[in-house]
Amino acid sequence: MTAHYRRISFLLALLFCFPTISSSQDHPSIHEEQLEEHDTWEMIVEPVNVTTGLENLILNFPEKINGKVVGIVTNHTGLDSRGRPNWVAIKEKTSAEVDVIFTPEHGLSGEFLAGEDVAYHSEENIHLPKVFSLYGAAKKPTAEMLTGLDILIYDIQDVGARFYTYITTLGLIMEASAESDVPVLILDRPNPITGAKVSGPTLDIANQSFIGYYPIPVQYGLTPGELALMIAGEEWINEIPELDVIPMINWSRDLWYDETTLAWVPTSPNIPDVACATVYPGTCFLEATNVSEGRGTLLPFLQAGAPWIDDKLLSRKLNQLNLDGVVFSPVSFTPKHPENSGHKKYHEEKCYGVKIVVTDRRIFDPVVSGIHLLNQINELYPDKLIIKVGSLNRLSGTDELSKMIKGDITLQEILENIVSDRSLFMEMRKPYLLY
Repeated sequence: MTAHYRRISFLLALLFCFPTISSSQDHPSIHEEQLEEHDTWEMIVEPVNVTTGLENLILNFPEKINGKVVGIVTNHTGLDSRGRPNWVAIKEKTSAEVDVIFTPEHGLSGEFLAGEDVAYHSEENIHLPKVFSLYGAAKKPTAEMLTGLDILIYDIQDVGARFYTYITTLGLIMEASAESDVPVLILDRPNPITGAKVSGPTLDIANQSFIGYYPIPVQYGLTPGELALMIAGEEWINEIPELDVIPMINWSRDLWYDETTLAWVPTSPNIPDVACATVYPGTCFLEATNVSEGRGTLLPFLQAGAPWIDDKLLSRKLNQLNLDGVVFSPVSFTPKHPENSGHKKYHEEKCYGVKIVVTDRRIFDPVVSGIHLLNQINELYPDKLIIKVGSLNRLSGTDELSKMIKGDITLQEILENIVSDRSLFMEMRKPYLLY
């Protein structure tokens, strides 16, 4: 279904996240002028009524689980349109018995921070089915965990970035299910940053890790159901299960999550909204550096900086690149990290840098913009920027970004490779598209 748009004007000055750029230039850059003049935003007038795979299952395909003992891989995002957890909705609307819940990174309620081991004790969940963590001592269900199940359901809202670990869990539960002869049923949900946009280096298997498990681009443009089909079809796991996908109704590839009637649930503590998810595929590279990616602030991944960066200089240099759909405004911020956070970068130190202001998300490429940001910081501060080579290679899926920092490969070569990778992947994914 095609979304209907209307141009609705409002002053960007009223939006805290879109301040006017200040600059020491005598003549403002094209992008500075665009930011000052950009008083309109594409807003959807009639959100598209999308039915998730969960509700499609209950409404139209209950026979797939009726009378069966079910396990569900899920978290706080696995809700129906009334805001009920999937295990509650399935129990109320079908004759299935939900015996066990498996939960990924961040836990069942999204209460665990990034990288924090997830662990539950039986006495903590007396009103729930059995709960097993798949982000701690075990990252893949054991045969014992799957004993007695007739079917395993996967129902998690993702963000569409390769290094988001939910999709690694997806492949591992598929592999474990195949090993135990348990069929897998994927309840599909939207790719929140559309299923049309694909960008970034394709992962080299030499850099495979839990934050990059498949040879796909950083922004891969697939729904969880489509990715599951591709994982099976391309044999990216050792054993392939009996696999079925309950598709969404009324979703199309060009839809952003906030153009649907579905309520957004923050997928993890540092992805609070669609705006953050939009830029995340590019600014996440900064996790492998000594530049803050905005964690510990109200705008994670939407701003980047360090105490040693000149915010006005960096924003001016980036805006002179005239990147599509984005401008960079000078910003200062002071990260304040939770006590149990594994990310303590510049805790309570004032940082200076840029805020990423997306002026047109339809043409904005977060991965390309993120690579330009990293490259520009390196050009301005080669003696200040520190990268963790292994970490950057795992995040980007390639050693090209770390080689760029060292001067062994040019930015242009990387951008050309991204175009080539995208073309190959767009063709490769065609047999698995459901929408």
